[in-house]
Amino acid sequence: MSVTIEESSRALPVADPPTVRRHLLTLARTRKRMLFATIAWFFGATACGLAVPALLGYLVEDVARGSTAPRVDLVVAAVAVFLLVQGLLTRMARLAAARLGEHTLADLREEFVDRVLAVPIATVETAGTGDLLSRSSRDVNMLSRAIRMGVPSIATAVLTVVLTAVALVVVSPLLALASLIAVPLLGLSTRWYLRRARPAYLNEGASYSDLTDGLSETVHGARTVDALSLQQRRVRRTDTDIARSYRAERGTLRLRTVWFPMVDVGYILPVVGTLLVGGIAYANDWVGLGEVTAAVLYTRALVDPLDELLSWLDELQVGGAALSRILGVGQVSEAPSSETATPNGSRVRVDGVRFSYRSDREVLRGIDLDVAPGERIAIVGASGAGKSTLGRIVAGVHPATAGRVTVGDVDLAAIAPHHRRNVVALVTQEHHVFAGSIADNVALADPNASPERVAAALAAVDAADWVEALPDGVSTVVGSGGLSLSPARSQQVALARLALSDPQILVLDEATSMIDASVARHLERSLATVMRGRTVLAIAHRLHTASDADRVAVMADGEIVELGTHDELLAADGTYASLWRSWHGTAADAADGDGE
Repeated sequence: MSVTIEESSRALPVADPPTVRRHLLTLARTRKRMLFATIAWFFGATACGLAVPALLGYLVEDVARGSTAPRVDLVVAAVAVFLLVQGLLTRMARLAAARLGEHTLADLREEFVDRVLAVPIATVETAGTGDLLSRSSRDVNMLSRAIRMGVPSIATAVLTVVLTAVALVVVSPLLALASLIAVPLLGLSTRWYLRRARPAYLNEGASYSDLTDGLSETVHGARTVDALSLQQRRVRRTDTDIARSYRAERGTLRLRTVWFPMVDVGYILPVVGTLLVGGIAYANDWVGLGEVTAAVLYTRALVDPLDELLSWLDELQVGGAALSRILGVGQVSEAPSSETATPNGSRVRVDGVRFSYRSDREVLRGIDLDVAPGERIAIVGASGAGKSTLGRIVAGVHPATAGRVTVGDVDLAAIAPHHRRNVVALVTQEHHVFAGSIADNVALADPNASPERVAAALAAVDAADWVEALPDGVSTVVGSGGLSLSPARSQQVALARLALSDPQILVLDEATSMIDASVARHLERSLATVMRGRTVLAIAHRLHTASDADRVAVMADGEIVELGTHDELLAADGTYASLWRSWHGTAADAADGDGE
């Protein structure tokens, strides 16, 4: 039976088994003391449990020889004591395992958040949000179950199996050999299952990613779906994703329906073999009745821990696949640059830059642009001209397919990612407010910022008045579960973060295009203080932004076709002049309509 992995070509990568094993060993070394303490508690509990079959075998042998009642009572009392101590040690062991599991899970969650935040934005956009959401929700939950419950269960099962097997050999090597009858069946069937389980569960996880991605797109684009009557198309997409998920679930179920029955048969064979061989051996006086009794009890005692161990082996395939997907996120993190050079100033040069999202179509075709320190350039053009792509390349979101971008005479690609974000900041029309206070939202740019710096950043974007008027001022909780801010105010909070981070270069990608025109104009005026002294590339949607710039770059079909000041381009009566007349007429019509 083969399993075909239907991993989406655009999905985030998956860590290979050696990487997963190395990571688990690293986690074990980190919590070495807790791990050893947990194993010690389980060892003590298991040892107490193993004393009971030996005592019962001794009791049977003693009764068969006509032992007196006081000795029987003594054995029964000893059994009770061992069971009581086993219960107490098991409780301590499970508490220790729970602590170990929670600490390990906390480490994994923190590492996962670090990995997610290090993923380049371009990679997230290419992979889609569904894959990342699936890994951060379903995969983390699957891994959580494996760590919290699997560690104590597996530790108990492994120790019980090992110590029980040792006790069985001590009681009677001959009867111990009889219990090995199931080893070939259990070994071969488990090997068959493990070779197929990992790819099957990875396939299942990938199918959930596609399903989540499709549902997320439908929900977020509900208005567009309704406006363009795309309901049936979205239903077909969902049906396709559900069908793939169904096939993936059936694939893992098929593996379990083959493996589990073979394992169940493997549990029965050792007990039957021990009874059969034990009966023959007892009849020939090779072993005593007490040895047969203890051996059968030990063999029977192997069933439950083996069953739990093999059941958790299945759960571990789920957890292992989840961990592979979680660790895979880190494999697309931006690698730290080996360069130590710091940009000398804020001059931006774009030399022969080309870029393609797909190999068959270039979005940018040989862009050359030189932006002086402190200069503000507006980039305008029709939709699809490549304006936003150029802005994202200058901001370091996308690497250029050809050509290069330099900042302060240093290649942008050579600047370490964490330092690059302090040099060049990208501000888009998406203005997200995180759950927390306004002060917390602004301080995301610099967690060590003082209240005075946060207040100054809000004042710089003309937000101080309305923030102070809120019930709790800058301590007012906003975002999910808190006060809902208007788009304009949300963007002001985002721009306050920008003022606090104090980058040398700003790339404004239509930062105010989603806001009402009158409010946007007011916001852009307040931005003048933030932009003063910085190099600015502004992707202009409203052309009044271009009229305020030092120079205007006009793009068409992935190329810069005009470059000059606002007045120079109007005088040239070319593409920009045509755009200006068209926009100015539309804006005037809109103003007349509002007046009516």
